Amino acid sequence: MTRTRFAPSPTGLLHVGAARTALFAWLIARQNNGKFILRIEDTDKAREVEGSIAHIQESLHWLGISWDEGPKNGGKFAPYQQSQRLEIYRQWAQKLIDAGRAYADPYSPEELQSFREEAKANKKPFLYRNHRPENPPTWDGSQPLRFKSEPKSYTWNDAVMGELSSGKEVIDDFILIKSDNYPTYNFCHIVDDALMQITHVIRSQEFISSVPKFLNLYEALEIQPPIMATLPFVMGASGNKKLSKRDGAKDLLDYKREGYLPEALMNFLATLGWNDGT
Repeated sequence: MTRTRFAPSPTGLLHVGAARTALFAWLIARQNNGKFILRIEDTDKAREVEGSIAHIQESLHWLGISWDEGPKNGGKFAPYQQSQRLEIYRQWAQKLIDAGRAYADPYSPEELQSFREEAKANKKPFLYRNHRPENPPTWDGSQPLRFKSEPKSYTWNDAVMGELSSGKEVIDDFILIKSDNYPTYNFCHIVDDALMQITHVIRSQEFISSVPKFLNLYEALEIQPPIMATLPFVMGASGNKKLSKRDGAKDLLDYKREGYLPEALMNFLATLGWNDGT
């Protein structure tokens, strides 16, 4: 069965760029008689905006996008809010530790900064894996937990972008769980997509450079990657940078307040960037 998801972070109000991602994920599920899942990825507590979870749900309801599993209506893979799934991520992290594929980061922020400055002075990119400790301490949750990567080149097929590839230089020992015990996006979305049996992942173009890291982690966890589909950016008014809530992108419900019909906005989002070949 086709299972898609929309997994927003509650770090601001929902704008049209994110809504377009939700729309295409929802349409793919409905077209294939599948399931559409709403998952709240609230692990970045420093940037979380109060009220944004309720705003996301209200915005989707107004647009006409309903979810089969998610907050409020539940589902067999509940909970659908990542801050309520921390023990699950710790269990998966322990699997990586036991397999020798994760380790505690013993370095202070000052030491990491010195490594960066050293790389800059030598005119080389900073790669944490070049400073991997020989005998890291036992992870007790007080230090960041890092993935022990196995850098390699990858070629993969994107359902929208076609064949893509990367070299091993983009893969580093990224953080899995932060010192505040919250997991990073790079880790927890892979765990959740696997457990929730997601078959298609639709996301924005900004994540393309991270796919090799994801593939490396999929291999370490012995997980089959889902079908990936990357949508091009929705650009801001200036036309030279992507639309972003950090830059004051318009709140989706602003269109409701201004009298726009949800059907009109949905049609606009569905055809945005579309080329009929003429």
